[in-house]
Amino acid sequence: MQENHNHSLSLELKEKLSKIKHLALDMDGTIYMGSSLFPFTKKFLADMSGAGIGYSFLTNNPSRSVADYLKKLEGLGIEADEDNMYTTSLAAIDYIKAHYPQAKRLFLLGTPSMVSQFEKAGFESCADDPDDVPDVLVVAFDMTLEYSRLCRASWWASQGVPYIATNPDRVCPTDQRTVLVDCGSICRCIESAVGRRPDITLGKPDPNMLQGILDRHALKPEEIAMVGDRIYTDTAMAHNAGAFGVLVLSGETTIETAEAVAADAASNPDPEFFPPDLIVRDIKELGELILSIRR
Repeated sequence: MQENHNHSLSLELKEKLSKIKHLALDMDGTIYMGSSLFPFTKKFLADMSGAGIGYSFLTNNPSRSVADYLKKLEGLGIEADEDNMYTTSLAAIDYIKAHYPQAKRLFLLGTPSMVSQFEKAGFESCADDPDDVPDVLVVAFDMTLEYSRLCRASWWASQGVPYIATNPDRVCPTDQRTVLVDCGSICRCIESAVGRRPDITLGKPDPNMLQGILDRHALKPEEIAMVGDRIYTDTAMAHNAGAFGVLVLSGETTIETAEAVAADAASNPDPEFFPPDLIVRDIKELGELILSIRR
């Protein structure tokens, strides 16, 4: 692990950074906080485009469609198109098409915005009806959760229908005085009821999330950097996918936590989390490092 507040990069790190062609950018805590864009984000994105480095915005939150996320980014002043966006809904769609090519009808436990994303991809949404048997069950972060649909999802899980969870998060971060129960907790509820876990849980830290971007842009793992503010999702996924992991300290993770993870990895042959390849204050500092190497 390299901490870089003085920019004294090792030759090995410079070499790794020089290979980067694409940035996978976490959103909340990395390019904005809540509904406020960081003041340096727009210049960073412009600088990266100018240097010929592509970027994608990644999120574990499947509750909004790509169109809705693009609308949010536009509201913050960021121009992006569908090619710049990768959500856990898209990861699930890509996974189903790759592993269940005949699947057409899905039981979707998710928001109407998410359901629209699957329908746009050509899938049909099953009704809450025991006779409307799905090819695949998809459980997501559903802020519109209805009890009867939770019961139906549990029924299909108990019947051995292929079962995909969009993301592992137990709660969704919020600045409100409430707990936003996320996909991981809904899946725990189903597990408690019928004794079955999802066949696969997509989203960070699962490497499928980055694989979708690698496939889309014909990249090798060493040509992409995963940039985010969480060690247990963002940089863990980079490690799992063989990509370059950059931790920014502009969001959830503190330098103390990062140092504790590094100390554990140094003394433990099988650590729970691997330290990121690079720690920076924020994407502004990352951009400066990338540009200085390219000069």
